[in-house]
Amino acid sequence: MPRPRWALSLEANFWRNAMAAGMYLHKCASPVPPEPKFTISIPSTLSKFLGKIPLSFYVPDGYTRTSDTKYPVLVNYHGGGFTLGTASDDARWCATVNTLLNAVVISVDYRLAPEYPFPTAVEDGTDVLLWLHTHATEYAIDPARIGLSGFSAGGNMCFSVPLRLFSLQQPTPRLAAIAAFYPSTDFTSPREARRATNIRPDKELPKVFTDLFDASYLWPPKEVRMENPFLSPAMAGDADIHKALPKNVLIVLCEWDELRAEGERWRDRLTKLGLNVWSELVLGVAHGWDKAPNPVWEDRKAKEVYERVCKQLGKVFYGPDWKLPLDVKVKSELKDIPVVTASTQEKARVKPVPV
Repeated sequence: MPRPRWALSLEANFWRNAMAAGMYLHKCASPVPPEPKFTISIPSTLSKFLGKIPLSFYVPDGYTRTSDTKYPVLVNYHGGGFTLGTASDDARWCATVNTLLNAVVISVDYRLAPEYPFPTAVEDGTDVLLWLHTHATEYAIDPARIGLSGFSAGGNMCFSVPLRLFSLQQPTPRLAAIAAFYPSTDFTSPREARRATNIRPDKELPKVFTDLFDASYLWPPKEVRMENPFLSPAMAGDADIHKALPKNVLIVLCEWDELRAEGERWRDRLTKLGLNVWSELVLGVAHGWDKAPNPVWEDRKAKEVYERVCKQLGKVFYGPDWKLPLDVKVKSELKDIPVVTASTQEKARVKPVPV
C-alpha cells in the first residue's frame, strides 16, 4: 500500500534540511562558489499545479542586461530525485561555465515531489524554455545559443524537457547542446534491476533515498506509465528524438553507479542515430560524487571534468576552432575525449585523477 502523501512530505523535508547542510559544507571549500547575481520567478503555464518557478541567474564578469553582447546560456536542472535539492546546488558548475565560456547559467528551482509529482518537474523545466523564447533579448541572451545541463534527475530533464517541448507543436527555442551528468533515462527497469548493474554495490545510492524518490515522484503509482518518454526518455521513438534533441549531446557517467548501464545504452543509441555525442566515464566515483560535503578542498576530479565538458560546449557555442581565453588558466589538460562506446570503453579509460 502506498505511503500517505503527508508521510512522504515529512520524510522529504527531513532530507531536504539534511541535504541543505551538506551543500553548505560543499560550498565552504575554497574557492567558494558565487551566489546567483539575481533571481526572478516566472509563472507556470503547463502544470495543473499553477504557481511560480524561481530562476537563479549566474552570470560572467561584465554581464549586464543592457549589454550589447549577447551571451550563450545554459538552463540548468539540479539533481535530487525530483524530491530534494535547490537551484544553488550546482553553483560550482555554474561558476565554471561563467568563467570558461563567458556564458550565463539559469539554474531552475523546479517544484519538487511529493508535493508536486510527475510530470510537474518536466513541465516546469519546459516552461522555462518557453519563457526564454520570448524573453532572451531582455536578458542579453543569444537565442541561437541555448543549451541545457543537469545532474541525475536534472540529467533526465535534459532529455525529457526537449521531448515535452517538441510535443507542444508551437514556436519554441532550438537547442544547441545538452550536457547531462549521470542522468536517469529509463524508469521501465525496476530499481532492483538497475542496482544489479552496479559493479560496486557498496557505492550505490542508499535505498532509503531511491524509495523516497520513486514513491514521491511516481504518483499516483497505478496511473504513471513508466514508458512515458517524459519520464523515460529512452522510450521515445527515433523520429521524436531526431526532432526534439539538439545535434550536440554530452553525457558524463560514473563508474560506480546504478544508472551507468542505462546511460551507456542511451549514449550508444544516440550515437547510432547520428547525433554528435561526446561522453566520458569517470572512473572511481559513485553517483553524485561531485557534490560531496567536503568543506576543506574542492574536488579536483570534479573540477577537471567540468572543465572538459566546458571545452566541448565552447566548440558548440563559438565554433570548432574555439579555445579557452588566454587569461583563463586551468590546472588540467583539456583534451578531447573520444566517444565511449561499448567496444572502445576499456581503451577510453584513463587513470583517475587523485583528489
